[in-house]
Amino acid sequence: MAGDTIVTIVGNLTADPELRYTASGAPVANFTVASTPRTFDRNSGQWKDGETLFMRCSVWRDVAENVADSLTKGTRVIVQGRLQQRSYETRDGQQRTTVELQVDEVGPSLRYARAQVNRNPSNYGGGQGGYNQGGMNQDAGSNFGGQTYGGGQQNAGYNAAQGGSADDPWATGGNSGGSFGGDSTAFDNEPPF
Repeated sequence: MAGDTIVTIVGNLTADPELRYTASGAPVANFTVASTPRTFDRNSGQWKDGETLFMRCSVWRDVAENVADSLTKGTRVIVQGRLQQRSYETRDGQQRTTVELQVDEVGPSLRYARAQVNRNPSNYGGGQGGYNQGGMNQDAGSNFGGQTYGGGQQNAGYNAAQGGSADDPWATGGNSGGSFGGDSTAFDNEPPF
């Protein structure tokens, strides 16, 4: 959204993500990322740790369940999201303000680890293929969201009107159909000019 402060943080999880569900059944996962900057001290010739930033993060819906199933305490992660400030009152009546990260994207850092990605079944498209399920289908043309384009049907191309003259090379049958992705013989023969 316009005006949002987008932030990317790289750090380690301080604990396993906490997955819970709202009254309406929407999953939400909360976790904290500890990010410590390191600087090189030329005088001592060593790296030194700076002040650690502890950023509280929350992520919603399917991503929340993926985070809870995939990430554990100590995992180095890359998190991108929108900073949000909220105020609340404690039980003893004190006003508090906190800054949290509403996570848009999260994943393990591969700097010091390896990961294997397992895709969830897609919720997009219908029928065969579809977004993230088949994408381009060689036998049926391109298939996006269940709609097939340029498939392997014979004579499914744009045919000229019937009844052309005998001298018209384009009026003869056999080579006019399926010019897009279907009949591979559509343009094999040279016209008799």
